[in-house]
Amino acid sequence: MLTFDGKGIVMRPDALRPATKAAARTSSSKLATRLSKGEKRNRKRMATVGAVYDLTPVSRTAADVLANSDTPTPAPKATNKWLTASVVQDTTAVLSTVFDQAQRRDPTNSRTWVALVDGNNHQIDRIHAEAKQRGVTVPVLIDFIHVLEYVWRAAWSFYREGDPDAETWVHDKALAILNGKASTVAAAIRRKATRRNLPTDRRAGADRCADYLLNKCGYLDYPTALNNGWPIATGIIEGACRHIVKDRMDITGARWGLDGAEAILKLRAVHANGDFDDYWAHHTAQEQRRIHQARYANAVIPRAA
Repeated sequence: MLTFDGKGIVMRPDALRPATKAAARTSSSKLATRLSKGEKRNRKRMATVGAVYDLTPVSRTAADVLANSDTPTPAPKATNKWLTASVVQDTTAVLSTVFDQAQRRDPTNSRTWVALVDGNNHQIDRIHAEAKQRGVTVPVLIDFIHVLEYVWRAAWSFYREGDPDAETWVHDKALAILNGKASTVAAAIRRKATRRNLPTDRRAGADRCADYLLNKCGYLDYPTALNNGWPIATGIIEGACRHIVKDRMDITGARWGLDGAEAILKLRAVHANGDFDDYWAHHTAQEQRRIHQARYANAVIPRAA
């Protein structure tokens, strides 16, 4: 399994990417002491996080995924997780690193590879490009939880906040999507909004959901994924974004430069992968060589007669 995501890090002005830096220069706040609703400081730079892991397939049904009981339904368990993160490298470079790790695990391309993403078009394009370049077949799936958020936004076009009927409606639509009927759900949502003659602002969530389902339909093949026992959610990468990036980089008052942020991300990924002891032994050996052996390599040491 290959999965990817991003997380914003608050940076010093000199460490922002050009577009973000320009937006920060031209932005202004309504209030002097705090942000108003919807305002952003334009101080964040996106860190890209990637993960590779193994699992034993566990076949499930759509009903298993949406089962509402105290008994947990069977699901594939991730093993041998490997993580990487960078605030300096772009998506293309991080994806290449992730594919390198996957090929080290499967040099003969004899195993099944699957990529899970949150729907970012650039990520999907780069996955296809890397897979084609390396001669591997990589089905791409969009995280079902991400899709579910769009369905919930559509629900509020038809129901009041907190209405229990909205939960039933979302459950039915989610079940249909898991059964491979995303385009049918999109058409039904749009038709419902039209029949109710909803104003443009009220039906915005419904139209956005319908557009999303139609545009991403090729990456919503959940029947195949469930039948083959693949995961359909990106919990691994969401957790990695939290414990590698957010828990350390997003502390109150922190402002990062590029070098410091990149070093911390790399160290946290190394530690999460269980490689810190090996890394530290290599680091101290390199420091010993750099400081002592290289400095005195050509020195003349006098000897007593």
